[in-house]
Amino acid sequence: MENRIRSRRKELKLSQEELAKRCGVSRQTVNAIENDKYDPTLSLAFRLAGELHLTVDELFLPPRSGEEARGRG
Repeated sequence: MENRIRSRRKELKLSQEELAKRCGVSRQTVNAIENDKYDPTLSLAFRLAGELHLTVDELFLPPRSGEEARGRG
């Protein structure tokens, strides 16, 4: 699932480590989500959105056509 985490995190001048600490996850988890390698749980998505001062809808973009059929959605 595409997201705006990296760009928003940089706008707020947060490191991956700082965002991870605030959300209670590892830096590697934040990195994996930013790189579209891992879809966060709903509760983590809300924590990320809250820390980045966005709504979940603003932070995460809907899948592009065909992604769900390929098992990415």
